[in-house]
Amino acid sequence: MAQKQQPMLSPHLPWKVRLLLSIHSFAVNNSLNSNGTVNRTFLNLFDLKSSPSKNPINGVKSFDITVDPSRELWFRLYTPTTTTTTATSLPIIIYFHGGGFILMAANSNLFDKFCRRLAREIPSIIVSVNYRLAPEHKYPCQYEDGFDVLKFIDEENLEHFPQNANLKQCFLAGDSAGGNIAHHVALKASESKFLKLRVTGLIALQPFFGGEERTESENKLDRAPALKVEHTDWFWKAFLPEGSNRDHATANVFGPNSVDISRVNFPATIVFVGGFDPLQDWQKKYYEGLHKAGKEAYLIEYENAFHSFYVFPDFPEHSLMIREVRDFVQKQSCK
Repeated sequence: MAQKQQPMLSPHLPWKVRLLLSIHSFAVNNSLNSNGTVNRTFLNLFDLKSSPSKNPINGVKSFDITVDPSRELWFRLYTPTTTTTTATSLPIIIYFHGGGFILMAANSNLFDKFCRRLAREIPSIIVSVNYRLAPEHKYPCQYEDGFDVLKFIDEENLEHFPQNANLKQCFLAGDSAGGNIAHHVALKASESKFLKLRVTGLIALQPFFGGEERTESENKLDRAPALKVEHTDWFWKAFLPEGSNRDHATANVFGPNSVDISRVNFPATIVFVGGFDPLQDWQKKYYEGLHKAGKEAYLIEYENAFHSFYVFPDFPEHSLMIREVRDFVQKQSCK
């Protein structure tokens, strides 16, 4: 009798990707303390940073703009510089980096390179937000920072902001925890009035949602590349208010404590899901919740993708994702 083949629990990865994921796992494993604190000195040894570049790199220049120095709130502005893009009205993508609300920054190497590619290939103006991190700054600091950047862009006349930036075609985007932030900032924006800015769409790259229930993908892929379930539990505890559990409306956005968004003017949303991401079931629930609430939503699934695949250009699905984002932005910008 032939033996039943066991399901593969990890994708085949290019060696560069495997190496970077191993370094990331080592850094995270040795930075999250049992008492709920983070060893940032050790963690920062592995989180290499990139400086802004007024001189274009691969057709994109960047500047850092301070929003509020008292809380170190700033963003990195990426502007494509080719003749075609400088002569054309471009959409704005306000981007929130991932890292479980705990890790990374807008100037982290991986996100700097990723945002440059988005700016060049969509093409678009990218605003990459450097928000405060937990556990030093718990909920709702990250959402407040994100929304305040929207208000800042809407109300200020910024020196380095390009003249061809179309504030009526503004997209919120984020990966992992950044996708969660983008969702909640979109909710806040839908209840607010802006002078010039209009939120047109939401791009959720493997967004970080959860709940007390253990899903099938969490049980099956709890030791998957890049993200372990024990770490997601740690992240939620470090981020959520004291005494809360993972069914808090912040985490379980369509769960028992969620807010009804059926009457909210929520933007069209595209959700990316990976077949080797333990969070995939929560991401699919998010997509389904948007649909049930009557919102325009699209689901893109890559069966071989692991959590955070989007920042690794050597991974084949990276380029597929870029094309899907470009098509979504162009479609929503034409409305």
